Amino acid sequence: MENIISITIEDRDGTVQDIEIPTDVNLSLMEILKASAYDILATCGGMALCATCHVQITEGLDLLNEPSDQELDMLDTLPDASDESRLACQLRLGNKNQGLKLAIKGALQ
Repeated sequence: MENIISITIEDRDGTVQDIEIPTDVNLSLMEILKASAYDILATCGGMALCATCHVQITEGLDLLNEPSDQELDMLDTLPDASDESRLACQLRLGNKNQGLKLAIKGALQ
């Protein structure tokens, strides 16, 4: 199907689920996760200021847009951040992101 991609999400408890995402809705990954009933605080509303939407990309990292300096600065404040870490609020997915795999890491409070 055109403009629908499937991504795999591992929740904090280890539960893994595939979700289908329309790539033409113009939502950030954070908004998609929230709409898919994942528990994402997103305290700052998607401004890359709180890091509660921290995800670890386990497959497909090279196909994402490069992180901004602001996103990198925020990730630097996280004790559990890694080279595969991104802020879901800063990611917009497209057809090239088919098969993306990620684990939700962000804090719950």
